[in-house]
Amino acid sequence: MTRRLIAEFAAPGRARRRPDGPGPAVLDALTRREREVLGCLSEGLSNADIARRLEMAEATVKSHVSRLLGKLELRSRVQAAVLGNELGLRGP
Repeated sequence: MTRRLIAEFAAPGRARRRPDGPGPAVLDALTRREREVLGCLSEGLSNADIARRLEMAEATVKSHVSRLLGKLELRSRVQAAVLGNELGLRGP
Protein backbone atom coordinates (compact mmCIF):
# COMPACT_ATOMS: atom_id res chain seq x y z
CA MET A 1 0.00 0.00 0.00
CA THR A 2 2.75 2.45 0.95
CA ARG A 3 4.68 1.67 -2.24
CA ARG A 4 1.57 2.31 -4.35
CA LEU A 5 0.90 5.59 -2.57
CA ILE A 6 4.47 6.77 -3.06
CA ALA A 7 4.55 5.57 -6.67
CA GLU A 8 1.37 7.54 -7.38
CA PHE A 9 2.74 10.62 -5.63
CA ALA A 10 6.04 10.31 -7.50
CA ALA A 11 4.40 9.93 -10.92
CA PRO A 12 5.86 12.24 -13.58
CA GLY A 13 4.64 15.78 -13.11
CA ARG A 14 3.42 15.17 -9.55
CA ALA A 15 6.47 15.14 -7.28
CA ARG A 16 7.86 18.61 -7.52
CA ARG A 17 9.53 20.49 -4.72
CA ARG A 18 7.35 23.35 -3.62
CA PRO A 19 9.09 26.73 -3.87
CA ASP A 20 8.49 27.22 -0.16
CA GLY A 21 9.40 23.62 0.69
CA PRO A 22 12.68 22.33 2.09
CA GLY A 23 15.74 22.29 -0.11
CA PRO A 24 18.66 19.88 -0.22
CA ALA A 25 20.35 21.74 2.65
CA VAL A 26 18.02 19.94 5.10
CA LEU A 27 20.05 16.80 4.42
CA ASP A 28 23.16 18.38 5.95
CA ALA A 29 21.84 17.40 9.40
CA LEU A 30 21.84 13.70 8.43
CA THR A 31 24.66 11.19 8.42
CA ARG A 32 25.49 9.38 5.18
CA ARG A 33 23.70 6.28 6.45
CA GLU A 34 20.60 8.26 7.46
CA ARG A 35 20.50 9.75 3.93
CA GLU A 36 20.67 6.22 2.49
CA VAL A 37 17.80 5.13 4.74
CA LEU A 38 15.81 8.21 3.71
CA GLY A 39 16.41 7.31 0.07
CA CYS A 40 15.06 3.82 0.73
CA LEU A 41 12.04 5.28 2.53
CA SER A 42 11.37 7.43 -0.53
CA GLU A 43 11.08 4.20 -2.52
CA GLY A 44 8.47 2.91 -0.08
CA LEU A 45 10.65 0.13 1.34
CA SER A 46 9.78 -1.46 4.67
CA ASN A 47 12.29 -1.64 7.52
CA ALA A 48 12.95 -5.29 6.65
CA ASP A 49 13.56 -4.40 2.98
CA ILE A 50 15.88 -1.54 3.94
CA ALA A 51 17.79 -3.84 6.31
CA ARG A 52 18.34 -6.36 3.51
CA ARG A 53 19.37 -3.73 0.97
CA LEU A 54 21.77 -1.92 3.30
CA GLU A 55 22.96 -5.10 5.00
CA MET A 56 22.13 -4.08 8.56
CA ALA A 57 19.89 -5.29 11.34
CA GLU A 58 16.26 -4.25 11.24
CA ALA A 59 16.66 -2.71 14.71
CA THR A 60 19.43 -0.50 13.30
CA VAL A 61 17.14 0.63 10.50
CA LYS A 62 14.50 1.55 13.10
CA SER A 63 17.10 3.61 14.96
CA HIS A 64 18.13 5.43 11.78
CA VAL A 65 14.50 6.13 10.86
CA SER A 66 13.77 7.46 14.33
CA ARG A 67 16.85 9.71 14.33
CA LEU A 68 16.23 11.12 10.86
CA LEU A 69 12.59 11.84 11.69
CA GLY A 70 13.73 13.75 14.76
CA LYS A 71 16.47 15.66 12.96
CA LEU A 72 14.14 16.65 10.12
CA GLU A 73 11.24 17.35 12.51
CA LEU A 74 8.94 14.93 10.70
CA ARG A 75 6.08 13.02 12.30
CA SER A 76 6.00 9.89 10.15
CA ARG A 77 7.90 7.79 7.66
CA VAL A 78 5.33 8.83 5.04
CA GLN A 79 6.41 12.46 5.51
CA ALA A 80 10.01 11.28 5.18
CA ALA A 81 9.15 9.40 1.97
CA VAL A 82 7.47 12.48 0.51
CA LEU A 83 10.46 14.66 1.43
CA GLY A 84 12.84 12.12 -0.09
CA ASN A 85 10.83 12.14 -3.32
CA GLU A 86 10.69 15.93 -3.40
CA LEU A 87 14.48 16.00 -3.11
CA GLY A 88 14.92 13.24 -5.71
CA LEU A 89 16.50 10.75 -3.30
CA ARG A 90 16.75 7.05 -4.02
CA GLY A 91 18.42 4.35 -1.96
CA PRO A 92 21.77 2.88 -2.97
